[in-house]
Amino acid sequence: MELKMPKGVLFDLDGTLLDSAPDFIVSLNNLLKKYGKPKLDSEIIRANVSNGSWKLISLGFQIERSHKDCKKLREELLNEYERNLLTYGGVFDGVSDILESLKLSNIPYGIVTNKPLRFTKSIIKKEIVFKDCKALICSDHLTNMKPDPEGILKGCKELGIHPTECVYVGDHINDLEAGINAGTKILACYYGYSLNQGSHARHIMGANQPRDLIKLIASL
Repeated sequence: MELKMPKGVLFDLDGTLLDSAPDFIVSLNNLLKKYGKPKLDSEIIRANVSNGSWKLISLGFQIERSHKDCKKLREELLNEYERNLLTYGGVFDGVSDILESLKLSNIPYGIVTNKPLRFTKSIIKKEIVFKDCKALICSDHLTNMKPDPEGILKGCKELGIHPTECVYVGDHINDLEAGINAGTKILACYYGYSLNQGSHARHIMGANQPRDLIKLIASL
């Protein structure tokens, strides 16, 4: 399917292009088992993947981020996640179709994620579907995380486009706010981890499954 607009597309990663929740579900529950804690329901973990590893530790161990053990437990979780990376999860069905459509239409795309480069670089390398990614912005590259627009603005610069010529696609309210703050068009991923159509004040166009994004991007 040939697309006419926009000049570039930036995507969030987890819950947007990548279903990483299965890897986090196994990793967190392995860590909880190690410390004799009860398993956390998989749906609770899934709903909080986009909120980051600090949140997952807080939920699983019932401690605040300020707790003396939180930093150590978080690092253990990240090490466990690294061992399980792409073992149980992977690219959402339909993502390859989206990226192929962009390629056929000569529309460059990139990824802007709060995920550390430590994991993102391995994912991009292992998942051949991302071979044409033209910009990769991770938390390591930024001073301010989403909803601050810094990452999206860097991504636009790497793609060589103005933010008004770009669409940012994400599954978290912070993604949508970051896109608004950067001046891009935005699309919501309602199939992801954090959003439903009543979860934000704005009426934002979104996809209920990844394949819906192709037509939505073309319509902007």
